[in-house]
Amino acid sequence: MSVEATAERDPFEPRFVRQASGLLREFNQAGVLAAADVHVARRLAAMAGEHEEPVLLAVALAVRAPRLGHVHVDLARIREIAAVDADEPVDLESLAWPDPVSWVRQVSGSGLVLAGEQGGGPVAPLRLVGTWLYLDRYWAEEVQVASALRAMRESHAQGLDLGALAEGISRLFGGETGGRQSLAAAAAVLQRFAVVAGGPGTGKTTTVARIVALLGEQARAAGGTMPLIALAAPTGKAAARLQEAVNAESGRLDVDDDIRDQLSALHATTLHRLLGWRPGSGSRFRHNRNQRLPHDVVIVDETSMVSLSLMARLIEALRADARLVLVGDPGQLASIEAGAVLGDIVGPAAEAPQFGVEAARRLTRVTGSEVPDIGSTGPGIGDGIVVLERVHRFGGAIAELATAIRLGDDDRVLALLRDSPAGVQWIETDVADEAGLAPVREGALAGARAVIEAARAGSAPEALTALRGFRILCAHRRGRYGVSTWTARMESWLEAELEDFAADDRWYVGRPLLVTQNDYELGLNNGDTGVVVRSDARVVAAFERGAGVVQFSPTRLSAVDTVYAMTIHKSQGSQFDAAAVLLPEPGSRLLTRELLYTAATRARRRLILAGTEEAVRAAVRRPVARASGLRRRLWRD
Repeated sequence: MSVEATAERDPFEPRFVRQASGLLREFNQAGVLAAADVHVARRLAAMAGEHEEPVLLAVALAVRAPRLGHVHVDLARIREIAAVDADEPVDLESLAWPDPVSWVRQVSGSGLVLAGEQGGGPVAPLRLVGTWLYLDRYWAEEVQVASALRAMRESHAQGLDLGALAEGISRLFGGETGGRQSLAAAAAVLQRFAVVAGGPGTGKTTTVARIVALLGEQARAAGGTMPLIALAAPTGKAAARLQEAVNAESGRLDVDDDIRDQLSALHATTLHRLLGWRPGSGSRFRHNRNQRLPHDVVIVDETSMVSLSLMARLIEALRADARLVLVGDPGQLASIEAGAVLGDIVGPAAEAPQFGVEAARRLTRVTGSEVPDIGSTGPGIGDGIVVLERVHRFGGAIAELATAIRLGDDDRVLALLRDSPAGVQWIETDVADEAGLAPVREGALAGARAVIEAARAGSAPEALTALRGFRILCAHRRGRYGVSTWTARMESWLEAELEDFAADDRWYVGRPLLVTQNDYELGLNNGDTGVVVRSDARVVAAFERGAGVVQFSPTRLSAVDTVYAMTIHKSQGSQFDAAAVLLPEPGSRLLTRELLYTAATRARRRLILAGTEEAVRAAVRRPVARASGLRRRLWRD
C-alpha cells in the first residue's frame, strides 16, 4: 500500500491520532506506530520543547519497541525490519524514513536523549548507544543484568570439596559421568552462576534435583547447614511442575536421608511471589537491592518466559554470595514482554560448549571425563552453561524434526515431513479449509470421547489421563485459524457424534477446562487443566495435584475456558501423547521458528502438522529477531 493510500483511511479509527502531523502522522496511518506510541512521543516532546520531526519519530519507535518484545530500536536498520499493524500490505520503502546518519546525529543532540554508556550523571527518558535507541529504563536493566552475571562468573564458588563432588557425580550419574547431565550438574556446583538448557525430555529437572543434592553434600562436607534453596518459575503451572519433578526425583536418588528429606520438602513458587509482588505494581517487589532474598541458591525453571525486567528485579534481590541456576529451552518462545534473556545468555553455547581452560580442567577432574576448552581468552560467561541434547521423552522423528526447525533448515524440515516418518504426519493444506483435516477431526474426537466416557463413569483420574491424550494447538486465539473457531468446531462435531451432548450446558460432564487466572484460594494456576466429572448425583471439576486429584464445585471456579484447543503460547510447559498443530497463513506475524519448535515439541508420540508448504517455510525461516544488546554485553571479550 502506498503512502497516498493511507490518506483514504477513516481518520476517526481509534488507532489513528488526529492531532498528529508530519512523520508521526504518516507512520501512524501506515500502521507502523500505534496511537499509544504517538501520544507518548508527543507528550515527551512537549515536556522537553522538542520539535524536530525525525527525533519525535525515533522517540515513538523506541516507545513501540518493548511492546513488540524489543529492548531497543536500531535506527540504522528499522526501515528494513519494521512490522506494521495494518490489514493491507504496506510498502515500507515508500515511507519518509530519515537518513540513518543524520537521524542518529539529530537524536543524539536532543534534550530527550543521553548518548553513550556512561551512567550516574544527568537523566533523560531515552539513551542512545551507537545507533541503538533505548527507553532509559530498559538500557539500565540490560546493563544491570549483564554486569551482575559477568560479576557472578568471575567469583567462583568458594570452599568446595572437589573430592566429595567427584564422588557425588559418580554415585548420582553412574555410568554417564561423561554425559551432558553430569557436566551440567558439576558446572552448577563449581560456578555461582549456571544455566541448564535443553529441549523437552532432555532431563533438565532431573539434573536440577541432582544439583540440589550435590550442593547439600557440599554443605555437609564443609560442616555447615543445608543451603536454603528457592525453586521458582515465571508461572504457577511451571512452578508446580518443577516442584513435582524435584520431589519425585528425591525417592530415586542414591543420597542420605537428610538430603532426600530436603529434596522432598522443597516448594516451588512463581517469581512474582518469591520476590514479594505488591498489588497494583508490576515492577516493584518487597525483595530488592535493599531487602535481599534470604536464599543461598535460587533455581529458575522455564527461563525462556522471563522478561528482561523481571530478570533484573530477580538479580538485584539476590544476596551478594548467592548462587543462581537458570533452567529452560532457549529454542522456545520468549517472554511476551521485552527481551530474549535466556537465548541471549546461552548465546554461542547453544552450538558448542564454551568452557575456558580453568573451568574445563576442574570439570575434567570432577567428572572423570576429558572436557575440552575454547582457550584461556574469552568472556568466561560460558563456564557454567551446559546445553543438554539427549532426548528421553519423545520419539526419534519428532526429535529430528524439532532439531531441523531449531537450526532453521526449512529444506530438511520439509524433507522429513514428506517422508512421513512414524509419529509425524503432515497435512499440506490451508487450515481454514476443514475438508482436508480428517485426521485432526478423528484424533480430536477420539480424545474427547475418551475424556467424556471416563467423566460420565465418574473416574476423575482416567478422565484427566485421557485429557493429555490429544490437543489441538493454534497460533492465534481468534479468527479462522484460532482457538475460538476450533473450540466451536469441536463442540459441533461432538454434538453430531454423541448422544446427550449439549455444549450450551456450561458444566456438561466431560467438559475440558483451562484455568486462565491464578486462584490462590483453590491452589489453581493459570494454565492448569481439568475436567468436569460426574460424582454421584452432582458434577465436580477435577484437577491433578501432584500424584493425586482435587475436586471443586464448578461454581467456585472464577476463570476457566473450554480447552479442546489452546494457543501454542499457553501450551508451553505441557506435553500430550498426540498434538495437532494448525499453522496460520504464511503472513501471520505470530508464525515464527520458535512458535513452530515449541508446538512440535509438545507431542510425545504423535505429531500432526497441518499447513501449507509456504506456511512451514515461513515459520522455519523467521526466527524471533528481538533487538537486544544483552548477548553482546555478556559474550564480548
